[in-house]
Amino acid sequence: MPKRPRKLPRDPNARAFEIVRIVTGESAPEKDPDAGKNPHAVALGKLGGAKGGKARAAALTARKRTAISRKAAEARWSKKR
Repeated sequence: MPKRPRKLPRDPNARAFEIVRIVTGESAPEKDPDAGKNPHAVALGKLGGAKGGKARAAALTARKRTAISRKAAEARWSKKR
């Protein structure tokens, strides 16, 4: 038995299409997450995202890290009151 999708669309026509697709055993078309994007921008984003947090932490001084953590703690505790 084919796997059912988690949710069917609310639109009656789209729902009927999905049901027919499920019953006939057709697979859903593969979606490329990078379709329509500039490949150079995608590559640059992956480069920066991989080292972003570590590079920022290395660049911060102890005083600045303390200020950031203090601000975060105050924001966290102010919500609980």
